[in-house]
Amino acid sequence: MTLRKVFNALSVYFFYACSVLFKTTKRGAYPVSISVEPGTSCNLQCLECPSGQRAFTRPTGSIDFDLYKKIVDEFAPNLSNLILYFQGEPFLHKQFFDLVRYASVEKNIFTHTSTNGHYLTVSNSINTIKSGLDKLIISLDGTTPDVYEKYRRNGNFERVISGIKTIVEQKKILKSKTPFIELQFIVFRHNEHQLEEIKALAKALGVDKLALKSAQVYEFEHDTELIPTIDKYARYRKSKSGVYEIKSTLPNRCRRLWESSVITWDGKVLPCCFDKDADFMTGDLSVTDFKTADSAVEAKAFRKAVLTDRTQFKMCRNCTSGLK
Repeated sequence: MTLRKVFNALSVYFFYACSVLFKTTKRGAYPVSISVEPGTSCNLQCLECPSGQRAFTRPTGSIDFDLYKKIVDEFAPNLSNLILYFQGEPFLHKQFFDLVRYASVEKNIFTHTSTNGHYLTVSNSINTIKSGLDKLIISLDGTTPDVYEKYRRNGNFERVISGIKTIVEQKKILKSKTPFIELQFIVFRHNEHQLEEIKALAKALGVDKLALKSAQVYEFEHDTELIPTIDKYARYRKSKSGVYEIKSTLPNRCRRLWESSVITWDGKVLPCCFDKDADFMTGDLSVTDFKTADSAVEAKAFRKAVLTDRTQFKMCRNCTSGLK
């Protein structure tokens, strides 16, 4: 952290507070955190993932390194956190380690990514550690092949387990404290019986943290058999009419619109990570800078609409912000 980054963060939350109190749309600062999408390609076909289901209507591809540098250069003086992930499998980008290194080593930005764990070979593990990546999230939604592969279609359970062991081992060999390794287990109905088993497995694998996450389901109104029965891990509840509804109170405010932003592989600026198909694009960083894009009519209009009636947007009606 630098004084400039601290001041930028304070400004972000000041202007967010103003938006809550006075319904103002001014952002007044750069986001504290951004997600930059390395690419949309993925080796898996996960059931609720647009990338896995090949269901995008927006263009697909991989970010150009020069565009990436342009984006990072603008944000770097004020940026506290860079997430190299949105849709797709990050390790499929041919210059993934260069992307990390440029932000982490050359620009001194905290970097992290999320992977399905199928590409953690010895070579890739060493390169990941040496790239300066601060945090690595590895998805493992099952403790046995049959349960894991029920959601992670085309996945290979043993390959993921092997990859986790490899990067944990390479951290020890290289005597590196980074990346911080977080094992992520999305709780579904078909794997909720393995909660105690995943805790034991995480400990045995030697990861730094286990995160138990609730599942986002697109057509949640009707039971898709993915929504867990354990209320603690469900984003949804069954209403009196028998239709599922999100637990969120859906207040007419959104901190994410001030503290973070998402940038697709081709430079499109999105309001948040729930806008998977870039339906609410507010700028294009391949032709302009973020400050200009964020001051545009489209960006202000979207923030105003959320502050007025957040429920008008389908993606907002499926958002975890405001969950009880």
